[in-house]
Amino acid sequence: MATIYLIRHGQASFGAADYDKLSELGERQAKALGTYLARQGIKLDAAYSGDLLRQRKTAELALASQPQKVNHRIDSRFNEIRNEEQIEHLLPQLMERDPALRALVDKGLADSKTYQKVIEAVFNYWVSPACKEPAIQSWEDYATAARDALQELMSEQGAGKTIAVFSSGGTIATLVAQVLGLGGEHTYKFYEPIFNCSVTQLFYSRDRVSLSYFNDRSFLQIMGNELGENLVSYR
Repeated sequence: MATIYLIRHGQASFGAADYDKLSELGERQAKALGTYLARQGIKLDAAYSGDLLRQRKTAELALASQPQKVNHRIDSRFNEIRNEEQIEHLLPQLMERDPALRALVDKGLADSKTYQKVIEAVFNYWVSPACKEPAIQSWEDYATAARDALQELMSEQGAGKTIAVFSSGGTIATLVAQVLGLGGEHTYKFYEPIFNCSVTQLFYSRDRVSLSYFNDRSFLQIMGNELGENLVSYR
């Protein structure tokens, strides 16, 4: 059996002018991930990531601890869901229908908990048959692209390989739901709880793929205790 590690990027810079940049904590998480992989003797044959800076930087910092140089391929199909695009086009529609959501938005989206509630509402509408907004990428197009990217990776790499995919919460959630045979209406259940720099393991043989474990961040807890700091974060 071959192995794929789906890895969420380290903490990004929420609230900063440039969100698509690892925070100082995010960089430490990525380095801790690299140390963990090296300690466990996990030698990667190849790595993939989306083209977002936070994904590429997490890969760079983690791969630095590998005993040999790892070929790192960029595939934009592993990018995050286009949250800003969805908020721009779908949130106004939802606010017209939901006074409670409007009140929440009117208070501002400065804190991550409020922002996450908005993401939940927008995401679940986006994946529903009711969403017909032509100005944004459709759920079907996005989910198909993510599925195809994973299938092509498996075909290209073949048997017996150990691969890392550095991606984001929404994309990892989508891939996990697909592996489990679940549709878009179930995907957010995997999206919300994903920790920064957590690891999800898949096994594959030819075109068959199965879930081994999901959203493991125990190594961050252990290494944080060793360093006397908290390395665990959601947002």
